Amino acid sequence: MAMRFLLTTKGGDMAPLDEKVFAEMAAFVEEMTQAGVLLATGGLDPAGTHFSASGGSITVTDGPFTEAKEAIVSFALIEARSKEEAVELSRRFWKIIGDGEGDIQQVFGPEN
Repeated sequence: MAMRFLLTTKGGDMAPLDEKVFAEMAAFVEEMTQAGVLLATGGLDPAGTHFSASGGSITVTDGPFTEAKEAIVSFALIEARSKEEAVELSRRFWKIIGDGEGDIQQVFGPEN
């Protein structure tokens, strides 16, 4: 049974990407898309809007909220057979991109 994972990258000390890295990443994304593994990908606006609810009161605050190095700046939603497969795909991503930080989190839903 396939599981869904969210792979995220954080801002901070990532080096600027050159044409070679863009080409390698495009090939990797195409491979994952053709294999049916990549469900969605994109960048995230660091500003965002924060919601907090307490005792029936809802507070809305415009961002940004975290230091740039901690902010999630991009994501990929993938479908993998196991956490190990998701980790391997993430390893391949980081070999292309180079230095940086990110996380993998399993996504739970009606089909999981």
